[in-house]
Amino acid sequence: MEKNKLKYIDLFAGCGGLSLGLYNTGIWEGIFAIEKSPDAFLSLKHNLIEKKKHFDWPEWLPQKEHDINEILKNHHKELHTYRGIVDLVVGGPPCQGFSTAGRRNENDDRNSLLNKYIQFIRLVQPKIIFFENVKGFTLQFGENKTKGKIYSDYVTSALQQNGKDYTGYDVFAQLIDFSEYGVPQKRTRFILIGIRKDYRNDIEAQIFFELIKKNKTKFIINKGIEINPSLQDAISDLLSNKDNIADSLDSKGYKTSKYLEHQSNYQKIMRQGIKANIPDSHRLTRHSDNTVNLFLTLINNTTKGKRLTDAERKKFNVKKRSIVVLNPNSPTPTTTTHPDDYVHYCEPRILTVREYARVQSFPDDFEFKGKYTTGGKLRVKEVPRYSQIGNAIPPLFGELAGLTLKELLNE
Repeated sequence: MEKNKLKYIDLFAGCGGLSLGLYNTGIWEGIFAIEKSPDAFLSLKHNLIEKKKHFDWPEWLPQKEHDINEILKNHHKELHTYRGIVDLVVGGPPCQGFSTAGRRNENDDRNSLLNKYIQFIRLVQPKIIFFENVKGFTLQFGENKTKGKIYSDYVTSALQQNGKDYTGYDVFAQLIDFSEYGVPQKRTRFILIGIRKDYRNDIEAQIFFELIKKNKTKFIINKGIEINPSLQDAISDLLSNKDNIADSLDSKGYKTSKYLEHQSNYQKIMRQGIKANIPDSHRLTRHSDNTVNLFLTLINNTTKGKRLTDAERKKFNVKKRSIVVLNPNSPTPTTTTHPDDYVHYCEPRILTVREYARVQSFPDDFEFKGKYTTGGKLRVKEVPRYSQIGNAIPPLFGELAGLTLKELLNE
């Protein structure tokens, strides 16, 4: 471990969006990351363990995907040794059971991971907690309006409690829209900060939110990007035309496109250090002629940035329940794990994985691994590239959060 760096553990780490943000601060070092999906962990391992050497990985833990249940069951003793060492635990359980984008299900097995998260925190006792989840985490579950669970209340109460061999936390939470922090996407998330009571009883967790709002404009300006980048600011250098089409590097039979000149500061920052002329994971989807014609019709005849109305869906014979032609002049709606929810603003296709990544503020040197897409029953088991990005915390926000958390430690 580097002596001068602050130490953290990333739970439910996904492909590493938050860890990448913490790496970019230059002041945080990862101890290890827990992620159940083989594909998502492969992306994290390739970029943050092998390329950036960001984790001081312990010998007792194989560098592979892990289930938190297995870690708690088999490595209780090893985890206990991190008491007094870990400055921060980041991450939140998978959000699908709470999400308003899908069918919110009180009995979703993934919701039970909340208890495993709380168990982990009580065992390791980090100085600070950074917990993230979807906006729906604050809503009530169940058919009974007066007795349904509010999971944000549950996790807050559990973290505040003192126990026989653990200390509780001063906890404060807010909803944050990442588009207000330099990310070209309207993405509102539940963010909770906890400060261990016996570590600092002279400051309150809510100070984090005051600090991050105060710091954001200076941070964005210092990064050299637009204050409120639009979708066009993010991806217009990835457009395809007859002169820049090429064969995909990782998918036989598919096409991609070469970089155009960067047209915004945001694109320039995302492409820093890139020498290749073809972006990673920029595979163009092979749509049928009928789909291409439909998308052209929607691009030319509907309001960009607005979900199709029932009347429009009927008029244009669109069977999909939710579809939006994206507006180039504003941030995108929240990216989901369903890339066919959105149509490109001027090309008759869905966004590529690289365009998805740009919207989430992943730089172009972050290489995604695993399948591009999946479907059917495999959707609950596999986490392909689109899903890895759709589930991630934007690294740009993660970087600002990391700087602010250090400031909180030193407050």
